[in-house]
Amino acid sequence: MPGFRRVTIGSVTPRIERRGECWYIEAQEQLGRYPGRITDRLESGARDYPDRWFVARRDASGVWRAITYDQMAEQARAIGQALLDRGLSAERPLVVLSGNSIEHIQMALGAMWAGIPYAPVSPAYSLGSTDYGKLRHVLDLLTPGLIFADDISAYTPALDTVLPADVERVSAVPVAGQRVTLLPVLLGTPSRDIDAVHARVNGDTIAKFLFTSGSTNLPKAVPTTHRMLCANQQMLLETFPEFRGEPPVLVDWLPWNHTFGGSHNVGIALYNGGTLYIDDGKPVAGKFDETLRNLREVAPTIYFNVPKGWEELVVALEADAALRERFFSRVKVYFFAGAGLSQAAWARLEKVTQEHCGERIRIMTGLGMTETAPSCLFTTGPVSGAGYIGLPAPGCQAKLVPVDGKLEVRFRGPHVMQGYWRATAGAATNVFDEEGYYRTGDAVRFVDPEQPGLGLVFDGRIAEDFKLASGTFVSVGPMRARIVTEGAPYVQDAVIAGMNRDEVGVMIFPQLDACRMLAALPPGTGAQAVLSAPAVRAFFEGLVARLNETATGSATFIARLCVLAVPPSLDLGEVTDKGSINQRAVLQHRVEIVEALYAAGASDMGVIRAQRQSRKDQLK
Repeated sequence: MPGFRRVTIGSVTPRIERRGECWYIEAQEQLGRYPGRITDRLESGARDYPDRWFVARRDASGVWRAITYDQMAEQARAIGQALLDRGLSAERPLVVLSGNSIEHIQMALGAMWAGIPYAPVSPAYSLGSTDYGKLRHVLDLLTPGLIFADDISAYTPALDTVLPADVERVSAVPVAGQRVTLLPVLLGTPSRDIDAVHARVNGDTIAKFLFTSGSTNLPKAVPTTHRMLCANQQMLLETFPEFRGEPPVLVDWLPWNHTFGGSHNVGIALYNGGTLYIDDGKPVAGKFDETLRNLREVAPTIYFNVPKGWEELVVALEADAALRERFFSRVKVYFFAGAGLSQAAWARLEKVTQEHCGERIRIMTGLGMTETAPSCLFTTGPVSGAGYIGLPAPGCQAKLVPVDGKLEVRFRGPHVMQGYWRATAGAATNVFDEEGYYRTGDAVRFVDPEQPGLGLVFDGRIAEDFKLASGTFVSVGPMRARIVTEGAPYVQDAVIAGMNRDEVGVMIFPQLDACRMLAALPPGTGAQAVLSAPAVRAFFEGLVARLNETATGSATFIARLCVLAVPPSLDLGEVTDKGSINQRAVLQHRVEIVEALYAAGASDMGVIRAQRQSRKDQLK
């Protein structure tokens, strides 16, 4: 097998101890020194490489518009002064409603420079919602002193509904007939006491509020301090020492209202003197072409994406020689997060890489979350493959605790939050255990229990698991992952049912466009007609049969399956704005469908019943 492209990756020597039923894991290597403020990296960048591009984005004509480190530092100072003049603070923070843009990061860094937290809020809460329930919750919790959006007019219906009239609104572009402040007004603010205020910002100062995805309840605000961001970026640097030798170049679409895009990726560029090209594409129908356009022009040194993005990119790389030539020219690491990359997609990525490059490129991932700023584990260990999440980075302490038959992973360290912002007593309960470890709710297991130093494998979310009537636990995460992988490209996601019932049932959210193509139906054909097509039904019947070939008992045997015509609802909390399915919310809001799934005459209602064969007859 070909060797790997040369790249410097850190390694850790784990210290592993078992106390009673719990395991404790940490790196023996100490975390290196890091600055007290994330803005220190902007300040030093403006001094040491003032003309280097920090961030770039295509303008309306398609030309890259760039801001240098020196320019960004000056703009941050002006905006910071303007926010101070308006009395903003942690109690009255800046809220940004629009997506990734140069103007967004100008406002964010201006707030951080002034020691004022900023909160990037998912645009979907304003633009993709009908009742604005999550937006109302977020703004009520934060009590913002100022709202910014690139084009505030797009957000006016939502803001007029949920925002007090006296909160100032700032827009990057003029808005006819509305009282708004234009961003150039803030950029033109003369400096007065901003430098003295910046000098008082320290590691305990809140840099930003990031909201959890709300996969269980309403989103919670995570106060992310300068120390959390800096400590985590130092962990990343020690995991990727390559950044010291070559400043990273990123081409990235991941939204800044999530920790992967906004803290992890933006932070990597800033902390290491790199350049971030804002990608206005997205791995969804009609938008991925923009990502490919950007990758044909800009060659990243490390490429980040969610598994869906990698799956789309692999298909494009296989077909497009010009894209391969540019993309592979200097990329040294592939990194995915947000979900697991299937082994099938992993193999295709390695195949197209080896055929073009004659060598392999390291595929890496880890485990992190909003509450940990975000990274905790990295795949720096000796194992490679789907599901592996590795070992703790230097400075991160992990604790594995038995919960409901699995091992919950918990974390402690300088990158971990102290608690949720303005949390009610109920929301604050059991966030940390008696030793101060953050309870993640994520389950892990050892790659090899006999060799725990090899690291960990992701084992699903503990809260999603349930028992059948027989008392047998159903592990939802691994089952869902298998269904999505085996069902590609026709399965978007899966919800697992069966609590206190005799059998496991599955509800599928389909990739409707792919199913429409499978059925050879014209664009615009309704969901019900698509899902009723013989070719589509045959595929899902075959999917159930394939999945059950490896079933080992009632907890892994899929007895019933139905395909849903109605997509998941953001307003009902069935799906988060980053596309993650909330299993509990779907089951709660689709009780009638669950009942129909288990009804005696279910086959008459489009439910696919699995056929038990010989050995399977004994599984129940």
